[in-house]
Amino acid sequence: MKKEILKVIEPGAYTTIQDFGRFGYQEFGVPPGGVLDQFAYQVSNLLLSNSLNDAVLEITVYGPKLEVLNDTMLSITGATIPLFLNGERIEHWSSFKVKRGDVIKFGPIESGCRAYLSVLGGIEVPVVMGSRSTYVGAKIGGCDGRPLKRGDILYGREDVPNKKPVSLNKKFIPSYPRDKEIRAILGPQDDFFDTAIDVFFNSEYAVTSKADRMGYRLKGPNLEHRDGVPKSIISEPSLPGGIQVPADGQPLILLVEQTVGGYTKIATVISTDISLIGQSKPGDLFRFVKVDLETAHKAFFERVRRLNEIEESLRQE
Repeated sequence: MKKEILKVIEPGAYTTIQDFGRFGYQEFGVPPGGVLDQFAYQVSNLLLSNSLNDAVLEITVYGPKLEVLNDTMLSITGATIPLFLNGERIEHWSSFKVKRGDVIKFGPIESGCRAYLSVLGGIEVPVVMGSRSTYVGAKIGGCDGRPLKRGDILYGREDVPNKKPVSLNKKFIPSYPRDKEIRAILGPQDDFFDTAIDVFFNSEYAVTSKADRMGYRLKGPNLEHRDGVPKSIISEPSLPGGIQVPADGQPLILLVEQTVGGYTKIATVISTDISLIGQSKPGDLFRFVKVDLETAHKAFFERVRRLNEIEESLRQE
């Protein structure tokens, strides 16, 4: 059974319902989607003892104003964004109780780009192709396949007992600086480039205004293809993190709402650093660091270990 939890008074700049994503449908043109900062998303669920794949609100740049319709618990993680419960600011990276009639209001982002608001037991919307994630491009998932709008009612599970409010130990909380080092592995089409590889790994690139869940366009030194090679390839399946180089020589990082691409990819961002990209705004600066596959695997397993450590520490509170 489900119950009404929240009513949208103001939707914010771009607020959608997301979970870990939908997989196995790219051949039909449906991208994986899901949250852009997987670490902050998973911690938001851990703070409530939810399943790690429960649906949450992904809040971009400026948050919503919400009315609480039934007593429950919420948690907030990700970008540093002021959150006020009946006018009183709530500690970030924590869970907290709310009562019927309470009003939650967000301010503009202070650092980072995306925050995650979780509901005890997860947000209940229909599962589409194995996921509750909103994919606006196909109008599926979430609330009718679109961002939240004024008047929307969000539902949660009725049978979930309240927990004790907890806060994340500060040692686990990431920072979101405006200048970031992003780790990347060469390829898969690095053989289409020569001196451009050194340029790419020894330059700064700024995030442009063309930055969304599909991808981030960057601006910086041009990346020239080798003489005699084409600037595009036969379209092939794409994965989040692929760094395309279009004909204009300005890199484009593919994210979670892409399925295929026909530009050469000079490098691929490692999976654990996708979260850093998702927490970046126009004007932020990236410097790419070349790593190997072994380093990427170590970073992945370090994040798994860190999440396990967080889960254990929250159990003890």
